[in-house]
Amino acid sequence: MVRYPEIEPYEHGMLDVGDGNLVYWETCGNPDGKPAVVLHGGPGSGCTPGWRRYFDPGAYRIVLFDQRGCGRSTPHASDPAVDLSTNTTHHLRVDMERLRRHLDIDRWLVFGGSWGSTLGLAYAERHPERVSEIVLFSIGTTARREVEWITRDVGRIFPEQWARFRDGVPAAERDGSLVEAYSRLLHNPDPVVREKAARDWCVWEDSHIAVRPGHRPDPRYQDPVFRMVFARLVTHYWRHAAWLPEGVLLREAQRLAGIPGVLVHGRLDVSGPPDIAWALAQVWPDSELVLVDEAGHGSSEPGMTEALIEATNRFAGRSGRARSRS
Repeated sequence: MVRYPEIEPYEHGMLDVGDGNLVYWETCGNPDGKPAVVLHGGPGSGCTPGWRRYFDPGAYRIVLFDQRGCGRSTPHASDPAVDLSTNTTHHLRVDMERLRRHLDIDRWLVFGGSWGSTLGLAYAERHPERVSEIVLFSIGTTARREVEWITRDVGRIFPEQWARFRDGVPAAERDGSLVEAYSRLLHNPDPVVREKAARDWCVWEDSHIAVRPGHRPDPRYQDPVFRMVFARLVTHYWRHAAWLPEGVLLREAQRLAGIPGVLVHGRLDVSGPPDIAWALAQVWPDSELVLVDEAGHGSSEPGMTEALIEATNRFAGRSGRARSRS
């Protein structure tokens, strides 16, 4: 199954969400269709046109937005002068509610991947009455143990690449929190230091998703502006474990009772191992776990696109029950 054809927004704008932030949003597809909101990854990746193509444009009113500080939203976190203190998970949840009310939507399907799965869970558990269904992929909860895994423990699988990543920080800080160390470098007054830190961070990000021969580096990391906003926001959120109590998204998953969900995860995903998605499925009885045997991290991995479109089609009444690939 291929993604739906490319489409353009029929409406877009900048929403004032307070604290001096303007959030870019757009709507695509059918203005009278089933509402769905898309939560991009990162944090800091921004929404790209490809996200529109996981939905039948005749059936869905697709809402995309760039989270605070990234994409087309302003001010842009690539600017070292931009204060990140009002860029937290709580602020993003409130932004989503402002956007929902601005668009006069009562309930919407929540669709998100990687970091977007953390934000999707945090939003849905706070506002379950506003969520019709949930489709998440490459699931993570941004718990401290997950951050430690992705910045240190996964180096056992990619030792050479991880050693370069570790050596990007001062020797005295290499045995401590690498997230904290990189965050300090990314706030250094010297632009050369900041740029090297952003590049080193993004090289590592690209390394631990490479689970098959012929992996091609993500071209977005060639853009110095993207590198900086991505590295600054990821380290900002990870060093605070997304401002969420450890394990809270799993403990409060019972708040999702009655909300149908599909969880799509690659069995070969070493960035975010499948046990996280499996644990979530155990405590959310209305969810369905789809483990894709040949896939790693990301929606473009083999079998992931098919599973995601099958899920959105199903919730639009266009297909049957998603089949387990576990």
